[in-house]
Amino acid sequence: MAMEEATAGDRLDVVLFPWLAFGHMIPYLELAKRLAARGHTVTFLSTPRNITRLPPVPPHLSPRVRLVALPPATVEGLHEGAESTADVPPEKNELIKKAVDGLAAPFAAFLAGAAAGGRRPDWVVVDFCHNWAPAIAGEHGVPCATFQIVPASFIAFFGSRSANAAHPRTSPEDFTVLPEWCAPSFPPGITYRRHEAEWWFATSKPNASGVSDMDRMWEMMESTRFAIYRSDDEVEPAGAGVFALLSDLFHKPAIPAGILLQPELDSHHDDEPARPEVLQWLDKQPSKSVIYVALGSEAPLTATNLHELALGLELAGVRFLWAFRKPTGMSTASGTDAGEPLPDGFEDRTRGHGLVWTGWVPQVAVLAHDAVGAFLTHCGWGSTIEGLVFGLPLVMLPFVVDQGLIARTMAERRVGVEVARDDGDGSFGRDDVAAAVRRVMVEEGGKVFATNAERMKRVLGDQRRQDQYMEELEGYLIRYKDTNTPTVRNGISTR
Repeated sequence: MAMEEATAGDRLDVVLFPWLAFGHMIPYLELAKRLAARGHTVTFLSTPRNITRLPPVPPHLSPRVRLVALPPATVEGLHEGAESTADVPPEKNELIKKAVDGLAAPFAAFLAGAAAGGRRPDWVVVDFCHNWAPAIAGEHGVPCATFQIVPASFIAFFGSRSANAAHPRTSPEDFTVLPEWCAPSFPPGITYRRHEAEWWFATSKPNASGVSDMDRMWEMMESTRFAIYRSDDEVEPAGAGVFALLSDLFHKPAIPAGILLQPELDSHHDDEPARPEVLQWLDKQPSKSVIYVALGSEAPLTATNLHELALGLELAGVRFLWAFRKPTGMSTASGTDAGEPLPDGFEDRTRGHGLVWTGWVPQVAVLAHDAVGAFLTHCGWGSTIEGLVFGLPLVMLPFVVDQGLIARTMAERRVGVEVARDDGDGSFGRDDVAAAVRRVMVEEGGKVFATNAERMKRVLGDQRRQDQYMEELEGYLIRYKDTNTPTVRNGISTR
């Protein structure tokens, strides 16, 4: 991560404050590292247990990255130590939002202490849910920006408050078509399925925190100086002009920070005695013969989902490595054994060519391994980017939030295929899984996905271009720390 450091007069003190989910905290930490590498000082705020679970900051950057734990709030319904979405089942995520709101007073105390000590930050950069943070920061004379770790197209689909007022969406079906403001430029297929639209519709309703996600997002976008995105033009829908569209929608700059992924393999992974067993297993497989399966730890999977996925992998007849995580609070369905997350005898029948691994998996090292030829993913943004950086075609099984839009975008870019599902309830069967896997891994036509994924690898691997995104973001942070939000005309900000 060789970058030219800012001069002494341009060095910034930036506070980063992510949502309490590791899918957010990790990109925020990567942004912290990138800013520190350019000579700036960064304070990363979270809660005590989350701070201890973060990966270590490289020693050469650690003097400039300060990890600060704010005291967590006590929330009825959350057990002690439940400080992130990883600690609760999906239906309790809204209680984590209450816990975030309980950090407002500690955040104010942190800024007051910083000001009293003569260390007032230049910026506070916050996530979608910290709708109260800009007002608190403003009381201490500190400007705010927001950093969105989702694709820019997701926020464009969300739209501004005024756009939604002009074109109301009053039912789940309204989220299955392109909104009016996206229709002129977005490819027509970049929409949600009926079963995914239920989640979208729910974001407009107040949850246990008393505030809807949609209102949080709008208030955040309206009260910050500009928005930063973990994205770039190369991974957004082709031809959508999404950053100009967002600048127009919210009347402030939409700034791509690049993909913020520096592939770092475990330093010991070539040391055979310490080499993880999953890598040793991959070492014995032919080149490009294995599909890596990972759906994260927070996907709302049912026992039926897991059974059909397993039986589909078996039916496809290809080698597979499955990073298996039984989701927290996994629901069951009729016709399955609630005590057995995998079909009876599945591991025995596939032992010769498949591995179900329930322990830790070094995902980056796995994706980089020569034996891996494709990636079956839930299309979380971080996982999707990792797959593309290593040139892997995708088999896509999205569930919630931005995952459906990501899957459709990657299908439009022809780097993978989705598992076919019932549009109404989102169910899928073993035949659907097998067909998608074989289409990418076995059939002759699958070569086009591999070719396009390899092209994407070359584009995203252009580190000079990625550094340029950070340089442009740095310019905004330096120029606008003491001025008002830059104005936007026709999607172009004044500089």
